[in-house]
This record gives sequence, structure tokens and C-alpha cells, in this order.
Amino acid sequence: MSVPLAYIGVIIIWSTTPLAIKWSGVDSGFLFGVTARMLIGLFFSTALIMLVSRRRLPWDQHARKTYLVAGIAIYGAMLSVYWGSQYISSGFISIIFGLNPIVTGIMAAMWLNERSLTPAKILGVVLGLVGLFVIFNQGIKFGTHAVIGIAAVCLSVLLHSLSSVWFKKLQHDLSALEITHGGLLVSVPLYLLTWFFSQGTWPESFSQRGLGSIVYLGIFGSVLGFVLFFYILKHVDVSRVSLITLVTPVIALFLGYALNNEILNTGIWIGTGLILLGMSFYQWSDKLFTKVS
Repeated sequence: MSVPLAYIGVIIIWSTTPLAIKWSGVDSGFLFGVTARMLIGLFFSTALIMLVSRRRLPWDQHARKTYLVAGIAIYGAMLSVYWGSQYISSGFISIIFGLNPIVTGIMAAMWLNERSLTPAKILGVVLGLVGLFVIFNQGIKFGTHAVIGIAAVCLSVLLHSLSSVWFKKLQHDLSALEITHGGLLVSVPLYLLTWFFSQGTWPESFSQRGLGSIVYLGIFGSVLGFVLFFYILKHVDVSRVSLITLVTPVIALFLGYALNNEILNTGIWIGTGLILLGMSFYQWSDKLFTKVS
């Protein structure tokens, strides 16, 4: 598989995922939406395992540990996003996930020794945090629930970054498809239990948009997206993989505005710009200063 094509595929899928998450929970509720998505993803990944790998899923101790790490992102991070999506726009979701490279980079510096936190990178972190503060301020204007939704997505970023670094540290030899399938095997029972004890009722009706979003997320968001993500994570430094979120917030903002009538005011653009500037500064400032000197 071409790494650049996989990279582009993840950008497309991640850019459309926030809006699809919003649409998938409108009729059925966020818990049913995410649980149905993961079930579809599990069935689809099982079919792919049978057709592509044509072997039993590895289940040794190291493999089980890798599946557990993948399951943390699939269950904990995604559940937080879905819960937060009830209260904030898809644009807010994508903007906050723009902090993922900075959070992942800090964790990678601490545990993988991939980078040192130079003064230039610390400045990038500060810019990103200022951007997050601006976004929180916008959330306050939309009400308390918006602030809670933003906090839930921030938690998702932390869990996603943690699992990415932990996953990289394991140094496994499993395929991306096997990791995705194993992660779904871990997370789907947790989703089913969460839905059953928290909601446990079948939705009375589905709109075509809501049902289509669940199917799209189940196939592309839960399987193909994760397969491509884990594939490039296996071949590229974890901090560079997270650069994907430098592009996706802007695309997602325009999609939410064009297709879901979401508000784009000056404060949102300022917060987005600061986060993207912080990400850019974090990644490239050292190289720029080296060339200048």
C-alpha cells in the first residue's frame, strides 16, 4: 500500500467524520449511533480478515496487549467524542482535534524520545493552548453544555494521543487490519454493555441521512480509516502522523458550514488559526531557525 495514498485517505475520512458523527446521532441518540457503527465495523473487518489475511487472528500475549491499546482509542476516545457531539458543532470537534499533534508530540517526547521540547516547540504548545482558550470562550457564549462538550472532546484527544504513543512503543509486527479488528473485538462488547445499561432501546425511526452516516462511519470511519491510520502509524513517526489534523479542521469547518448550517464567527476562526499556527510552529520552527542561523 502506498503510504502517501493512505495518508490522503485518512485526511478525507477524518475531515468528513465529525459531520457524520453529528448526523448519526440525530435520530437514534449518540450511544446507539456509535454502537451500531462499531458493530458494522466489526462485521466488515471480520469479512476483510477472512478475505485478505486468510489466517487466524494472532492471539498471543503481545498481540492481545496491542489490541487492548487499540481498543482504548476506539472505545474511550470515540465515546467521548460522540457524547460531546450532542452539545457542540462538528467544526468545534475538528478544531479541538487539531491539538492532537501537540499533545501526541509531548507524550512522544516523554516516552519515545522522538523529540526534545525546545523553546521553539514550547512556544508552539503555548499558541495551541491559547487557541484552545479562545475556543472555550466561544463555547461559553453558546452555553454551559457547549463547554462540557468541548471538555469531552479534549478528553478524547488525550486518550487518542496516549493510545497512539503506547501503540508505537509496543513495536509489534501485526498488520493494520489485524490491529483494527482486534481493537474492535475489545471495544464492541464495551459499547454494547454501555448502550444496553444506559439506553437499551431501539430507535423509533431513522432518516436516510442518519442511517447513511452510521453505515459510512462503520465501514470507512471504523475500519478503513483505522486500517489506514495504523498502517501509516507503523511506517511514519507518530508525531508526523498527527500532522493529518493540520488539514482536517479547515476542511471540516467548511463542510459543517456548507452542509449543516454551522456558525463560523470571528472567534472560531481566531481560535482555529492559533491552534494551526501552534501546530505548525511546533513541527517546523526548529528547522526554520536552524536554516536562518
